[in-house]
Amino acid sequence: MSELLVKDYFYELPEELIAQDPLEDRSSSRLMVVDKESGEVENHIFKDIVDMIEPEDCLVINDTKVIPARLYGKKIGTDANIEILLLKRKENDVWECLVKPGKKCRPGTVVDFGDGLLKGEIIDVVEEGNRLIKFSYDGIFEEVLDQLGEMPLPPYITHKLKDKNRYQTVYAKYDGSAAAPTAGLHFTEELLDALKSKGVRIAHVTLHVGLGTFRPVKVDNVLDHHMHSEFYMVDEKDAEIINETKKNGGRVISVGTTSTRTLETVTDDDGIVHAGSGWTQIFIYPGYKFKAIDALITNFHLPESTLLMLVSALAGRENILKAYEEAVKERYRFFSFGDAMFIR
Repeated sequence: MSELLVKDYFYELPEELIAQDPLEDRSSSRLMVVDKESGEVENHIFKDIVDMIEPEDCLVINDTKVIPARLYGKKIGTDANIEILLLKRKENDVWECLVKPGKKCRPGTVVDFGDGLLKGEIIDVVEEGNRLIKFSYDGIFEEVLDQLGEMPLPPYITHKLKDKNRYQTVYAKYDGSAAAPTAGLHFTEELLDALKSKGVRIAHVTLHVGLGTFRPVKVDNVLDHHMHSEFYMVDEKDAEIINETKKNGGRVISVGTTSTRTLETVTDDDGIVHAGSGWTQIFIYPGYKFKAIDALITNFHLPESTLLMLVSALAGRENILKAYEEAVKERYRFFSFGDAMFIR
C-alpha cells in the first residue's frame, strides 16, 4: 500500500456537538452500534451493552489512572507564570514535561508550585523542546500532586471539570496517564457487575495514555506519520483469560483504542496473547489485520486522527464515515465526554 491520505479521514463536525461536560449518569450516554461487515447502524443507550455481550465473551479494559498532571507555578527570581504538564516519569523524581512558556525555562531554572510545597528544577531540554524537571518536596509525590495538580483535559474541552473523578474510569488503578482511556468512562460498577453475573469475563491491561493521542497528524500521507510511544503492562492471569476466551470461541471485546493497541502489540501471528510490559508505537490503519480483537467499544474521534484510522481499520473507512455522518445528523455528543460506539 503506497499511499493513504490523511484528508480521506476528514468529516464535518459542528462545534456544538463536542461534549464539554460529562453526563450525570455515566451509563446513560448514547450508544451507536455498527456492524463491521455491513456498516448497518442501530441507536441505543450505553447500558444496553449488557444485552449485546454474550456469557462466553471477554471484555478487555485499560486500568490506567490519569494523574492530575497540569501544574501552575512561578519562576523563582522573576515570579513569571509557568505552566507544566507531566508527560512521563524518567526516574524517581525526574519527569519529562511540556513547559509553557518554554523560552523562560532554560536548564538551571527553578519553578515553585503551591508556595513551596513543590519545587522543580529544569535539568535538560530534550526532543520536541520538552524539559526534564527534577522535583523536590516533603512527603509523597502523588499526594502533593493530588493537592496541586489539575486534570489535563484535552484542548477541545473548555469547561472546567467540577469533579476530578469524572475524567477517570471507575476501575482506574495504576497512575501514569496524561489522558483518560475515554471509552471506559461509560462503565459504572453496576454495569460491570451485571456483565460479570451474566458470565462475561473481564480482563485488565494497562496502557499509560500519552498526550500524543491528541497530536494532529501533520503529514499528507498516513504512512509518513511518526507514532508516539506509550508504556503497557499485561500480566499472565489476564493473558490467560483472553487466550481461553479465544480458544472457547468467545469474542474478545476491547474497551477503547488503548486496550486495542495494547492487545495488538502483545498478540502473536497465531492469535496468542503474551504477558509482558514495554513501550508500544503500534500504528493501526486500514489494511491492518487484527490478531487479537473481535469487537470494539469506543468513543467518537477527531477528524483526521490516528484513532479514526484505527476504527476504520476494523470496520472500513466508508462504514465509519457513514456512521459518523449519521451521528452528526442524530446529534450524538462527540469526543472524550461524548457518546459511545460499539463496532461488532
